[in-house]
Amino acid sequence: MVRVWMLFLMALVFGETQAMRTESLLSPNGDIKVDVTLADSLLFTVSKGQECIISSCVIGLQLPRQQMGVKPRLKSVKRDIIDETLHNAVPIKNADTPNKASRLTLSFQGNYDVEFRAYDHAVAYRFVLKGKGTADVMDEKMVMDFPTPFTAHLSKTKTGFWTSYEYPYSHLSTKDYGSDDEMTYLPVLLETPQGTKILLSESDVRDYPAMFLKGTARHGLEAVFPRSPKKWEPYGDRGFLVTEEHPYLASTSANRPLPWRFLVVGDDADIVSNEMERILGGTCELEDTNWIKPGKVSWDWWNHWTVWNVDFVTGINNATYRYFIDFASAYGIDYILLDEGWCKDVSDPYTTRDDIDVRQLVEYGREKGVGVLLWLTWLTVEQHMDLIAHYADMGVKGLKIDFMDHSDQWMVNYYERVAKECARHKMIVDFHGSFKPAGLEIRYPNVLSYEGVLGMEQGRGCHPDNTIWLPFIRNAVGPMDFTPGSMASAQPEDNNGTGSLPMGSGTRAYQMALYVVFESALQMLADSPTRYINEEECTRFIAMTPTTWDESRVLSAKAGSHYVVARRKGRQWFVGAITGSNPQDLTISLDFLEQGGELQFFQDGANAHRIAVDYKKGRRSVTPSDSLRLHLARNGGWCGVIQPQ
Repeated sequence: MVRVWMLFLMALVFGETQAMRTESLLSPNGDIKVDVTLADSLLFTVSKGQECIISSCVIGLQLPRQQMGVKPRLKSVKRDIIDETLHNAVPIKNADTPNKASRLTLSFQGNYDVEFRAYDHAVAYRFVLKGKGTADVMDEKMVMDFPTPFTAHLSKTKTGFWTSYEYPYSHLSTKDYGSDDEMTYLPVLLETPQGTKILLSESDVRDYPAMFLKGTARHGLEAVFPRSPKKWEPYGDRGFLVTEEHPYLASTSANRPLPWRFLVVGDDADIVSNEMERILGGTCELEDTNWIKPGKVSWDWWNHWTVWNVDFVTGINNATYRYFIDFASAYGIDYILLDEGWCKDVSDPYTTRDDIDVRQLVEYGREKGVGVLLWLTWLTVEQHMDLIAHYADMGVKGLKIDFMDHSDQWMVNYYERVAKECARHKMIVDFHGSFKPAGLEIRYPNVLSYEGVLGMEQGRGCHPDNTIWLPFIRNAVGPMDFTPGSMASAQPEDNNGTGSLPMGSGTRAYQMALYVVFESALQMLADSPTRYINEEECTRFIAMTPTTWDESRVLSAKAGSHYVVARRKGRQWFVGAITGSNPQDLTISLDFLEQGGELQFFQDGANAHRIAVDYKKGRRSVTPSDSLRLHLARNGGWCGVIQPQ
């Protein structure tokens, strides 16, 4: 009897140990700490130095007959270090990316693991399923509580899970973000009372829906997900109407890792320089990537095919596109894009307008060294997937695919099917109407960019006071097709241009600086070729600015205020700076230079605060010991290139 009671007491003690067990994880530099607690639920906390960042984050997965993370029973603990360098097939920030982290893997009864990683400026976790067959994930839980109200910078979706991901940022206290408020899509930027920034997003999203967030009414955030569509039907020529949903959010392999959820933690420079989406995105699945050609695109839609001082009638016709090709060839621009209108019917990708001959344009572009890209709706591609092979055989270099506007499991898988099929035929892809990057472009680097941003196509609705947040939020998680480059630059109150003579908000130097500041392997030149030709020296700078980089360095950054970055390609350094409605006077050190050189720069003119097209071009010699004094007008910018001696 005594032996039985001793065994019973030992079982109680062991059970209590399991219920209250905490495993800690430190980042390589010791500044970030993650405490993972096993109690009635699985939760973790995050601190940076002495500051509590996440006071509690409860996580879990619900399957039909299992709740992972509820009364978790630990089987084993593994700790190790990751220390490697990742080479980037398409380097929009750096040619190589260090991946250095402390890793904690917890294995639980019920055939699942939870993996945590602590980086010097980030924390990430994911569930790993270790079962057999198929698993129906009914729900995924992530309820994140903060120790005190934080300021949240987020983009609320007004239409639920059917969204363009193009809404302006809201700036609010988490205590005011209630559970009945509109939800938000990722990424989200948070700010503690001490000024620490936290960027929340996800990566390696495949065969699984994207995560959305809503408030908790107790200054926290909670994950929500779209259900997997059971039945859907086209809505018009580009819509996606879910008529019946499955009860689960994903039916997927029972033996796989699920998406990473990550937080970048640090100051403003840490946020804009992070590469967590890339680090966690997976590995390239293409054996050969040498054919993938990033570059710039002369774009037709924003300027309404408007050119002048020519002897032909402009519009959606071969004569106009030959003019676009001639312009692109003269300035070393890699592609032209035939946007909406080149087909007679958007749902029929094989029948062009009477004045369009794609084959002739491809041949003319080949003679001039300019590739041709085609715009299509996602629905047209889905219904005619053989068009990829058809136009690849014709010599078309890539597709701009638009209006997906969903990120449930089916649509996430659609992105991958298209990327894979395009890669098979050596075509590049630009996804518009898309959710943010979440690893696909790492596994299929022929995906060069995504929209999912309130960009310049929104006309006067694209305000620099919103745009200044993009380096710290949307562009901080991967490539972003903003479509910059207005030569008809205007201060926002003067931006009245639409249709054939559009205007872009921000000064001329600001519009030029966006090509250095924003990261995208495919960058549009949104304005008319005629305007660019009339602004020769500005266009030459835009045309010479790379879209991929060997190295990037943040020189000055403050979310919502300004951003200054230096990027190197070969031996040249490009510097770009932008601000919002408040003018800035900044002093920037050039100590990143290895040697002196000649700086060519464009800055806001003396009257740019009122007349946005006013700019000044200058040249000077510089050395690594020099500093630059930059004056940015309201909604202004500065850009330059340093040629080594």
